[in-house]
Amino acid sequence: MSKPAFWNNSKRYYDLKSYWQNLFAEPVHKLIVDAGFTCPNRNGEVATGGCTYCDGRGSALRQAGPLPSVREQLRAGRDFYRRNSRATKFIAYFQTFTNTCAPVERLRELYDEALAEDDIIGLSIGTRPDCVPPETISLIRSYAQRHHVWLELGLQSIHDQTLRKTNRGHDSAAFRDAVSRAAGPPLLLCVHIIVGLPGETREMIIETARAIAGLPVQGIKIHSFLALRGTPLGDSFQRGDIELMNREEYVDIVCSILELLPPTMVVQRLTADGYRDIFLGPSWAANKLSVINAINRELERRDSWQGKCFT
Repeated sequence: MSKPAFWNNSKRYYDLKSYWQNLFAEPVHKLIVDAGFTCPNRNGEVATGGCTYCDGRGSALRQAGPLPSVREQLRAGRDFYRRNSRATKFIAYFQTFTNTCAPVERLRELYDEALAEDDIIGLSIGTRPDCVPPETISLIRSYAQRHHVWLELGLQSIHDQTLRKTNRGHDSAAFRDAVSRAAGPPLLLCVHIIVGLPGETREMIIETARAIAGLPVQGIKIHSFLALRGTPLGDSFQRGDIELMNREEYVDIVCSILELLPPTMVVQRLTADGYRDIFLGPSWAANKLSVINAINRELERRDSWQGKCFT
């Protein structure tokens, strides 16, 4: 058994850049969009206050004042990449909060506005498993018939006790239900998890990975837990009530997760970044590149790769 040849890369996992290069034979870039959404665990639909690790401010654009239109945001992002590369293909990434938290007519307006722009070849839509009713999935699936479309579901953990503690407002059954209803080509599914949430053991995190590995999911984003000023978990960290995972633990767990995943699953993220103005810890997470390099070194030390233990 060896690393899959179809990755066509020098890495020990199937990253998004390699996947897009294989699919489109040229680089593809995501353009981040803040379309003004909120979350159902923030606006009172299922809970208030939002997730206990989220500061609730949204994007830098939202903090600066009235949001530019989707069109304006995409053109600004596209102009940046065109100045710095020869990029010609872009994905509109609806990232901030829950990007299906609106009536389907409003969603259609926003997604249509994005896809009307030159060189926008598809969508990535970040959302929650409890916010994808049948009509919304039908709408998103209709775009996938003609465009490259990812539906990104925030899970964070498969364990209901963790979901309750972090005020997610949904349980693992809602996640499995959303996957079962949305799965199937040509729509692509990506799952977000957080490694290092307070109260989770290594075994619990591995259980989350095993659960995802057994589902019809095409991508994963692995985030490191960040303690942020102004959040409930950030307050707990400042009081000394919780301890944060060290880098060695994080690297070890991420490598073990990768070993369990199908070799066809696209690894879209290996750690978290951002939030520098309110970042509290862990200190090692502030240097994203050093974390990725440490993961690469550990995989090499193990002589391992994504999917080595997948069955």
